[in-house]
Amino acid sequence: MARLIDGKAFAEGLRQRVTAEVSRLKAEHGLQPGLAVVLVGDDPGSQVYVRNKGEQTEAAGMLSVTHRLPAGTSQHDLLKLVSTLNADPAIHGILVQFPVPPHIRQADVVAAISPDKDVDGLTVVNAGRLASGLTGLVPCTPSGCIMLIKDVLGENLSGQYAVVVGRSNLVGKPIAQLLLAENCTVTIAHSRTRDLPALCRQADILVAAVGQPEMVKGDWVKPGAVVIDVGMNRVPSIKNPGKTRLVGDVAFDEAEAIAGAITPVPGGVGPMTVACLLDNTVTAAKRLAGLG
Repeated sequence: MARLIDGKAFAEGLRQRVTAEVSRLKAEHGLQPGLAVVLVGDDPGSQVYVRNKGEQTEAAGMLSVTHRLPAGTSQHDLLKLVSTLNADPAIHGILVQFPVPPHIRQADVVAAISPDKDVDGLTVVNAGRLASGLTGLVPCTPSGCIMLIKDVLGENLSGQYAVVVGRSNLVGKPIAQLLLAENCTVTIAHSRTRDLPALCRQADILVAAVGQPEMVKGDWVKPGAVVIDVGMNRVPSIKNPGKTRLVGDVAFDEAEAIAGAITPVPGGVGPMTVACLLDNTVTAAKRLAGLG
């Protein structure tokens, strides 16, 4: 049976390190990292995420500011708020919770955020920095994935063959860039890849980030491979009719019997995302203050 990669425990350790660094910055430099989160509308899932981010930011000793805007807020007014946050010296990280209502263009919102405060790592500038091997702010979920992979395989990933299933700007593309930076050989696959199962079976590191419940089957996994399941999918519960359960993009029970290590869902990659958001905010604060 595969080793279970405990993202919850790793994230707790990362939050402790962030908290210690925040204390040091306050004591030595009078600097309190600040994170502003903007929520437009009342999507239930987004409200939970935003609340969790606020609580964890405060628990780390950071300044936490949450702007909750009605669903009818115009794009103009949202961009005006982002501009105000860009200019606020107390705010070092800005995160607009997606999805936004359909009358607001997500691309325009991302483009309005200062790259130096873009703790989601989504701006064209930060994407370009990552692709070019330059210093920037890296998307949180891919950063967390790399940390978990290294926790299993060690710091040196050189020569590992990695397959990333999924090509999104949020996860697939940036994690491929991060793996390349670690001297892995990387293939990005997707729904139109020919003979996807055979390709996946070659991977020493298999990252599933395609958004399809249990798409990656056990016989797609190379024996002993490290499997990172980024998927978060709600499906009908088998045991409790009328309710739902959370599953990943990997058929966990099948893959667990073959992989060397695997992230569960929930409790794997998910907890790492907010912990890496806090880490990114501290990094942004240090760089903006000329300390990083």
